Amino acid sequence: MLKKVQELVEKVNNYTPESEEDLNSFRIEYLGKKGVLNSLFSSFKEVPVEQKKGVGSSINNLKSLVQEKIEDYKDSFEDEDPVSEIDLSKPVSLDNLGSRHPISLVRNQIVGIFNRIGYTISEGPEIEDDWHNFSALNLPEEHPARDMQDTFFVQTNPDVLLRTHTSSVQVRYMEKKTPPIRTLSPGRVYRNEAISARAHCIFHQVEGLYIDENVSFSDLKQTLLYFAKEMFGEKTKIRLRPSYFPFTEPSAEVDIYLGINTDSDYRITKGTGWLEILGCGMVDPNVLKNCGVDPEKYSGYAFGMGVERIAMLKYGVKDLRLFFENDVRFLKQFDRSV
Repeated sequence: MLKKVQELVEKVNNYTPESEEDLNSFRIEYLGKKGVLNSLFSSFKEVPVEQKKGVGSSINNLKSLVQEKIEDYKDSFEDEDPVSEIDLSKPVSLDNLGSRHPISLVRNQIVGIFNRIGYTISEGPEIEDDWHNFSALNLPEEHPARDMQDTFFVQTNPDVLLRTHTSSVQVRYMEKKTPPIRTLSPGRVYRNEAISARAHCIFHQVEGLYIDENVSFSDLKQTLLYFAKEMFGEKTKIRLRPSYFPFTEPSAEVDIYLGINTDSDYRITKGTGWLEILGCGMVDPNVLKNCGVDPEKYSGYAFGMGVERIAMLKYGVKDLRLFFENDVRFLKQFDRSV
């Protein structure tokens, strides 16, 4: 038996695998359940006692050689070219090209419209502190927006929260820049709301800010009329209704006129023909002061809109949840080239 083991040792030493498949066959031949080594160990009990030490040592040596051979060559075949079996001359199929998400399409369109009249992009953190999200924006501690039903607070620190609007970015921008300021702040925001066809706990906003000397409400109205016509068509009409926001005074809601020509228009506008698209107003002097801007010298306006609301209106989407479900059938409908 000792002679047989020595022959196997010599055979293993002289073995060189030519492929990964060849190496795997070698491993099974020697280390498999019905392999050479298991057979030798089974026959070991028949070896005379005086030869057991020498035979046992030889078998163990053979096993070590087999394992070393496998280790030495196992990485040699991983870099084999997997494309060798692919026909590289075959034309590429364009059937499965992706498309931009409708939220991205609308966001990019909004940003493009305001870029054309001098607005630059500013961004900030989604995890905010109380000062930038609330206090600097003239929201006192007792304001309802601070209620736990509206805001996601970080449990370990009540001063840290997920931002509820991108106005926090505007605060940071005013703290670092001196007027004139003309900036647009797009981004994702979070509110502790029940998810439904018309609401979600995550959504996207685009907020604009213009600070300079002698800025008036008429400047704001003209800017928003320009935006509405660029987004929804030259014949679009808007109206401004008095409203309230803690950080602007006076404040207004902006509606566009859809008409009541169809059942859908009648239902969406509740029979009025008008649909709200954004909120706006003149920046409260307290907010300017909190951000280090002299309210005696400068004035400004701010506006904010939900991207999902604009996208639903633009594309006729009736359920907000479709934007977050990643249903390929839904997403494939949108323009790939924008």
